[in-house]
Amino acid sequence: MARRVGNPASNLCRSITLMLGAVLSTVSLSPPAFADQNAPELPGLFDRLQNAEKPIDVVLIEQQIWGHWLEGPDETSTQLMSQIQIALQSGQNDFGLKLSNQLIDAYPDFAEGWNKRATLFYLMNRFEDSVADIQKTLDLEPNHFGALAGLGLILMRTGDAQGAVQAFEEVLKISPASPSAEANAAQARDQLGTDI
Repeated sequence: MARRVGNPASNLCRSITLMLGAVLSTVSLSPPAFADQNAPELPGLFDRLQNAEKPIDVVLIEQQIWGHWLEGPDETSTQLMSQIQIALQSGQNDFGLKLSNQLIDAYPDFAEGWNKRATLFYLMNRFEDSVADIQKTLDLEPNHFGALAGLGLILMRTGDAQGAVQAFEEVLKISPASPSAEANAAQARDQLGTDI
């Protein structure tokens, strides 16, 4: 009986398929790590922020932190965040608010979703709603210097200079050399002095 050798091209394809299967079985199929406030780089960046002395260093480190905060837990959340940013920049606050509501409904543990909606509420003079979302942001990311600064600005606008000073001092605990936090704290102290 004659032995069947088979098609050499078919044998090659089978070999490649088996090799690919072996390689793929060794690759981890676990989902990628979350970005946002859970990014593993953030503790090191906050340490650097604590020790930064030059304003330019503060700005650069804060930009890196913002980069992580703005990256959502997945592609969909990151795209929604980008659309919210565009709405904010173009003054489309109502549209931005709709997108923020969608983002928060779908990703309630994404701190920056709450912070962006707080920003929109602030721009719409809905200060109570903004403060509520700032609190949620801080529950999820206690080091959110942007949310704390936003709280300070709201407190200044609503006449609570003492509360504003405290908020900006909290920012300075996170980012001691922050020129904007120091300027805002000084302005709040001036307002406090005129309120006496």
